[in-house]
This record gives sequence, C-alpha cells and structure tokens, in this order.
Amino acid sequence: MNLFRCRAGLALNYDKMIPLDAEDLAECGIKRAYDGLREQLRRYVAWPAPVEEMIDNGVPSYRVRCGGVEYAIYEPGLADDEGQSWARATYALFRFVNDQLEQSDYRLYAINGGNELGGMFLTKAECDAARRGLPRKRDWPYLPTAEHPWYGNPH
Repeated sequence: MNLFRCRAGLALNYDKMIPLDAEDLAECGIKRAYDGLREQLRRYVAWPAPVEEMIDNGVPSYRVRCGGVEYAIYEPGLADDEGQSWARATYALFRFVNDQLEQSDYRLYAINGGNELGGMFLTKAECDAARRGLPRKRDWPYLPTAEHPWYGNPH
C-alpha cells in the first residue's frame, strides 16, 4: 500500500488515486477517463450522467458535454499556450464529476497536474487534514477551476 502520512495523522492512500494525465484528457480522452472512474463514482451517485464527446478533426475541435453543460477543450480562437487545453480538459472532467456529487460529502480532488495528474475521492475534512499535513502547497489536493494561470492548483 502506497501511503503518505501527514503530520496531521491522515494517510492519503495513493493506491486509490485515479491516474488521469491532463495531456491524455485534452487529446480526446475525457470520456475514456470518465468511463474508467464511473465504477468509483457509483459509490456516491446511483446513476452517473452520460458524457458525450464532439470531435471534429477537420477544424480541429474537441468539446465535451455532460449534464446539459458543454465545455470547449480546444478549437480555433481558444488560447492554447501554457497548456491551456490541458487545464480546460482537467477542469471539465472534475467539474462534471463534482457537479454530480453535490448531494454527497465526497468530491473528486485533483492531485498533482499535467502528465502526473490524478484524482482522489475525498471528503472536505480529509482534504483539509491533508493540506494541514503536507508542507508543500503543490502537493495539496485541490478542486480545479477555469481560472488561468493556475486553474485552482495551489502554488
């Protein structure tokens, strides 16, 4: 078991971390990643919402839709410097999972970012304890946002 003991006494079990890789998400991999975590999501949501991908290789563009909300990951006119499509893909996946968890005590928190991105279902209390115990903010679990340049990642 891959545990990291925090000073606050909480053990984050990295064996439970779902590997996601922001680059893979941005390269038309959001539905595949979502399908891979659906079984875990079913612990908290009886009927996970379907995810639809809209891919147009001719433009090129990649959009995803879940729960009636559509997210543009990349398309002409969207900035894509500094890995912004990676950040938009990360935000979209975490947003539509966490929107479904509103009636639960759990959220899908991001761990790390970029190619090392993972997700972990935690309660707010577990997240807060991890933050108190982890000395480097960059190691803290976080909820991705759509705000450039950090997208919710503590720094």
